[in-house]
Amino acid sequence: MKHFTTMLIFLLFALPCLAKEPIRTIEGTVTKVSDGDTIQVMDNLGTKVKVRFYGIDAPETEKSNKRTGHVSKEGQPYGEESFKALQGKLNRQKVRLDIMAIDQYKRSVALVWLGNRNINLEMVSEGWAWAYKQYLDRPYSSEFIQNEEQARSKRLGLWKQSNPQPPWE
Repeated sequence: MKHFTTMLIFLLFALPCLAKEPIRTIEGTVTKVSDGDTIQVMDNLGTKVKVRFYGIDAPETEKSNKRTGHVSKEGQPYGEESFKALQGKLNRQKVRLDIMAIDQYKRSVALVWLGNRNINLEMVSEGWAWAYKQYLDRPYSSEFIQNEEQARSKRLGLWKQSNPQPPWE
């Protein structure tokens, strides 16, 4: 029993230390909003950084061939609204990026901060994105999931639909 108690005390103090920390923090200006969960930032040294928002997935926007104008990928309901919501928040704004990972496309996966506002969380709480549960780590998962549930219950943004299809399906 003593061993169990010691282990329990260890876990209570050690687990908060296991929370995922940013691998790097960058400050810069948003130069482009690509869709509801991807932006481009010019850092203070003039480097362009493509950023995928950590822990969220927004409805897809329609993609078209720039040369021909033909639609190459259909968008999803509320994709354009999600894009416009993010653009309204961040276009030409100075942001801080807490980079959590680098994805398979070499994008920085980051928590995006506008002052003290967590824009990732705002997009979920306003109903413009899903909490991407598969990629959320402690301590963020419960807050993101709770905010998604609140947006669902209030039928905000994409939750005006009865059963919106997530982009990963």
